[in-house]
Amino acid sequence: MSANTVSVFELSPPEKLQLVEDLWDDLAATPSEVPVYEWQKKELARRKANLMNNPASGLSWDEVKLKARSRYGR
Repeated sequence: MSANTVSVFELSPPEKLQLVEDLWDDLAATPSEVPVYEWQKKELARRKANLMNNPASGLSWDEVKLKARSRYGR
């Protein structure tokens, strides 16, 4: 590690957010390389089955946004 290297823990909150965004974009560029574990696949299948069997258990995207905005004030 060079003397000019900055620890991610020394970054400001906006810089940390930018780093996370950059990392996310990099991962999204090659989704086939991001591992999806068996337990995750099973959980997604379970949730999908639950939604198909009980459509009222889910929320629309507009409901999700409204709930998040009311919870976090945005």
